[in-house]
Amino acid sequence: VQLVESGGGSVQVGGSLRLSCAASGSTDGVYCMGWFRQRPGEEREEVAAIGGDRRIFYTASVKGRFTISRDNAKNTVYLQMDSLKPEDTAMYYCAAEGSGAYCALGSIRNPPLGYWGQGTQVTVS
Repeated sequence: VQLVESGGGSVQVGGSLRLSCAASGSTDGVYCMGWFRQRPGEEREEVAAIGGDRRIFYTASVKGRFTISRDNAKNTVYLQMDSLKPEDTAMYYCAAEGSGAYCALGSIRNPPLGYWGQGTQVTVS
């Protein structure tokens, strides 16, 4: 499975961005997809996850501001980010769990069991 993110960029405080992640390859086994972010010098943080049943999970710091969604027909997951804050500045990564039928924050594993994109930078100032 290959994941390609797009939609990052620079935005003013309070603005919005929409990230997209297109999945290709052997996607039939992918149930859980999510977005992570990593600020310079900090550990990676899971922002949101969505299961094949569209159950959704958010980390506390983005609840009410970020919305994750997926279009299974297009094998694409989105992250709508509103009311952006400077602390949202980070590299954002799309990821997918390669097997299973369960999804929650923490379900997506590192390679080779999980699949990861290359990341897209979001800068809020």
